[in-house]
Amino acid sequence: MPPPAPTDPLAALDPSARRASARVRLGVGAAVALFIAAVAVAAMLSFTSAGGGAQPSISFSDSGGDGGAGGADAATAAGASPSVVLVHVLGAVAEPGLVELDEGARVVDAIAAAGGLSADADPAGVNLARAVADGEQLVVPVVGATPAEGAGAGVGGGAPADGKVHLNTADVAELDTLPRIGPALAQRIIDWREANGPFTSTEQLLDVAGIGDAVYSGLADLVAP
Repeated sequence: MPPPAPTDPLAALDPSARRASARVRLGVGAAVALFIAAVAVAAMLSFTSAGGGAQPSISFSDSGGDGGAGGADAATAAGASPSVVLVHVLGAVAEPGLVELDEGARVVDAIAAAGGLSADADPAGVNLARAVADGEQLVVPVVGATPAEGAGAGVGGGAPADGKVHLNTADVAELDTLPRIGPALAQRIIDWREANGPFTSTEQLLDVAGIGDAVYSGLADLVAP
């Protein structure tokens, strides 16, 4: 005898109950679909607001607050100015006077800052390649004149071979050895030299206050430019 045919479990239910179960199943499916859709929309909104998945970055600035030692050092380095030197340029230049140069500048830079050499300047009288020092006095001689102190001639290099006192290099002590020239008058000679440039002739001593014909006549054979 063949086995009985399987029966539908829902067949035993009242038709209205079967219809209710179908509606319940449909409602549950719809709820699940709505939930999945809501999750997908939320994920999309989160992705968009995050900039397409890019991770936010945090940067720290050292310009605010105390800035730290590194920031202070950087600010100091940025605001620091190069060292400068002052040189008093006199003699055969276009614009004698004080010039301001960068540290490490040379004689040629000092002369250029003073307007360049004048027409009667002797370029061989100075060492153009020598580095200048802060506070030095640079005297550019004219053609035929003895190079002045600071223009390349060494200090303390011995007495001149001609035995004369050279007006462009002599200090107060040397000038004081001359007849009728005391310390005060010797300083006036140096002041005139600093204001007007190197002596080009001994007769220019007559332009120094306090030196007249009588004083000059006793100096003429003892001095040289």
